[in-house]
Amino acid sequence: MTRKRTLSTFLPILGWARQYSRQDAVDDSMAAVIVTIMLIPQSLAYALLAGLPPEMGLYASILPLVAYAIFGTSRSLAVGPVAVLSLMTAAAIGALGLTTPQDIALAAALLALMSGGMLLAMGLLRLGQVTNFLSHPVISGFITASGLLIAASQLRHLLGIDAHGHTLVETLHSLTQSLPDTHLPTVIVGGIALASLIWSRRSLKAALLKIGFKARAAELTAKAGPIVVVIGTTVAAWALDLGAQGVALVGSVPTGLPPIGLPSLDLGLIRDLWVPALMISVIGFVESASVAQTLARKRKQRIDPDQELLALGASNIASSISGGFPVTGGFARSVVNFDAGARTPAAGAFTAIGLAFAAFALTPLLFHLPKATLAATIIVAVLGLVDFGILKRAWGYSKVDFIAVAATLITTLAFGVEPGVLTGVAASIALHLYKTSRPHVAEVGRMPQSEHFRNVLRHEVETLPDTLMLRVDESLYFANARFLEDLIEERTAGDHPPRNLVLVMSAVNEVDMSALETLEDINTTLRSRSIDLHLCEVKGPVMDRLQKTHLIRDLTGQVFLSQWQAWRALGGSDTPRSA
Repeated sequence: MTRKRTLSTFLPILGWARQYSRQDAVDDSMAAVIVTIMLIPQSLAYALLAGLPPEMGLYASILPLVAYAIFGTSRSLAVGPVAVLSLMTAAAIGALGLTTPQDIALAAALLALMSGGMLLAMGLLRLGQVTNFLSHPVISGFITASGLLIAASQLRHLLGIDAHGHTLVETLHSLTQSLPDTHLPTVIVGGIALASLIWSRRSLKAALLKIGFKARAAELTAKAGPIVVVIGTTVAAWALDLGAQGVALVGSVPTGLPPIGLPSLDLGLIRDLWVPALMISVIGFVESASVAQTLARKRKQRIDPDQELLALGASNIASSISGGFPVTGGFARSVVNFDAGARTPAAGAFTAIGLAFAAFALTPLLFHLPKATLAATIIVAVLGLVDFGILKRAWGYSKVDFIAVAATLITTLAFGVEPGVLTGVAASIALHLYKTSRPHVAEVGRMPQSEHFRNVLRHEVETLPDTLMLRVDESLYFANARFLEDLIEERTAGDHPPRNLVLVMSAVNEVDMSALETLEDINTTLRSRSIDLHLCEVKGPVMDRLQKTHLIRDLTGQVFLSQWQAWRALGGSDTPRSA
């Protein structure tokens, strides 16, 4: 049943705002403080990863939060720049050959606008289930490869060298060529920042618990650890004048926000960016929806995938008109928001206020922030994305899934982000087609003294000498219709063919036109051999459509409600069911 769409459906803020309490405001405000502290260095770092001026990271983290608070259905999701989308943005803009910072910034804003428009269109078309068309193992493979690419791309900032590349091979080759130019002061700063961030993530919470911190306070303080590293390295760079010694600094960051307005709608850029924009839209939605659903389940809440598309579309448009780049719901910041006690999307709006304050008042303090610190922040953030365990799990569970994951991972590393995404989509579709093109078909027989029927290869069952009962464990469509026809041909050929063939369709949810024609051909072929074709346990919606066709009118056999009924009608013993 389709749910009726009301004004509060399109504007979820009208729902939760009516019950908003003072305690909600307190909880949301506390969560906003924690998330703001976390987002300041993270936003700057992701702008650096995208190849954009650092202030654009702040711009992309303000109005999108407000837009999501109005349109989003998750109570805990925090939108903004994320590692994978920043990498995809860098790859898309890098392919344009732009040289001036202004042109690069405008292209990034246009990319966000196009992505937002696509997400809005998908939301209006109710395509929220698009995530079902990308298998999770394939997405894991893509994200793992992206994490490796991101980490490799940031090594140049840690080493203080000039290196570039869109693939892992190109990046590592460039890094190797430039290793003789390694800048020791930068390595020291980056190494200290990296070690501090790793220790903060792995050990700070335990250390705080030992000295008497409450569990929640220790966890939230540990998550805010990166801001301490940022402050410490910034002060050190200022006090030791590291910029004069060749350490790359963020430098002058404009104070305030850019003028609100749409980016230039250059038709040439739109033509060049529509494919990356579509990929960013799909990958961004998959990541965001996964995070939102995970957090919603923890509080027994629900999200609306179609409305989430609209919310992310509005967030990306908000990012575009405020000088940002593509955004989505981030895992790390959303988990921090959740753990910090955020009760409603208002926490995102409060976070936006904090980030706006930072953009107006704190940006002059970022002048001496070493880029090596931001690179270390990115590397530590993406460590959680790298999951080589997916290869082992896929190999152990399904070789087909393993091939799809490995193909996506290798393609992304060897050829870049866009080929990796396309390979992932193609692998997901090919994986589905392969699995369903050769459906499991079991010959079934009756369990002794019962009305239950099971696979003859797995159980000791009774069968009828002149009847073959085949259970088809998949919907029938163009990709597997020929497989079923060949299987039946093989099983009914020979010197002693059965007199009856019963197709058990309890697992068949759909029969398309190709499969219907195949069933009609099977019926005709079996009639020529004096074999009756019977159907049983046909689901109601499938039967409603089949009754309008020649198949049912010309069926040589009968349509039975159950396997037990077919068994009795075709000569099986009528032994009462055991207790």
